[in-house]
Amino acid sequence: MSLLETLNADMKQAMKDKNKAALSVIRMVKSTVMNEQINLGHDLSSEEELTVLSREVKQRNESLSEFEKGNREDLADGIRSELVILAKYLPKQLTEDEVKAIVDAAVAKTGASTLKDMGKVMGVVTPQVKGKADGKLVANLVKSALG
Repeated sequence: MSLLETLNADMKQAMKDKNKAALSVIRMVKSTVMNEQINLGHDLSSEEELTVLSREVKQRNESLSEFEKGNREDLADGIRSELVILAKYLPKQLTEDEVKAIVDAAVAKTGASTLKDMGKVMGVVTPQVKGKADGKLVANLVKSALG
């Protein structure tokens, strides 16, 4: 089942359940996916769907960070609930130890030894963890492995 089909089914269920918060998030994501389809001119592959979802999660994480800095817990709570809903559509997230193992394997594979080699390592690691781990976590683990 494609992401759009899943979103449509979940949207109908949210309407039946009168779950306005979930309905709003699902509509927003569906709109983003459909816009991406229109821009690319074809149905999205599962990797492209994952890219769209990752972008949505990243935007919300950035908003959450800003709201927390501004002591706006009311807005931060809303973003947290949106992230919970979005998490349902993402693949299972890797633990920090799992990401560290992938990073260590990539460092060994590329023969990287200094921070100048970070791009090489990230090039190997990123496709393996796309949508399954936070980019900041990955970058920090690569830095610590090389530093």
